[in-house]
Amino acid sequence: MVDNQSPRNNVILPPSDRAMSLPQWLLAEAKYHLFPWGPGFLSQKPAVIAVSIGLALAVTVAWVLAATGRAAPLVVIIWWTGWSVYECISRTYFKPWIKEGAWWGRQYRHANVADIIAYVATKNLLIGAILFWILYLLGALPAPGN
Repeated sequence: MVDNQSPRNNVILPPSDRAMSLPQWLLAEAKYHLFPWGPGFLSQKPAVIAVSIGLALAVTVAWVLAATGRAAPLVVIIWWTGWSVYECISRTYFKPWIKEGAWWGRQYRHANVADIIAYVATKNLLIGAILFWILYLLGALPAPGN
């Protein structure tokens, strides 16, 4: 379901087709949560696209360096915070909607800036915590207090 009773009806909301198969739904969910870019991103100037993709690769490299023990956790946290700011700006422009209701639901509504900041902050905090936990379990991070 999509809430089209909004003053910003010119914004295209994501598909909420309940007939999607489970693999299609999981792929759509992964794309929605991992990539801040939406409709219209590829029609931007090539420099904007290059900087955006470059930033995404830089954050990925920071996590890989942390996994190999070549970057301190603080460096990754700073990069992750920078990515979160970029993601808020990008989502405000390209994906100005959020889910309404349960996380497994398929109903979206238009989002204001506070909605997007809350969504990105919560999502990236959870992803960061899980990734740091995985790095700790793999032995890439020292035990707390060492």
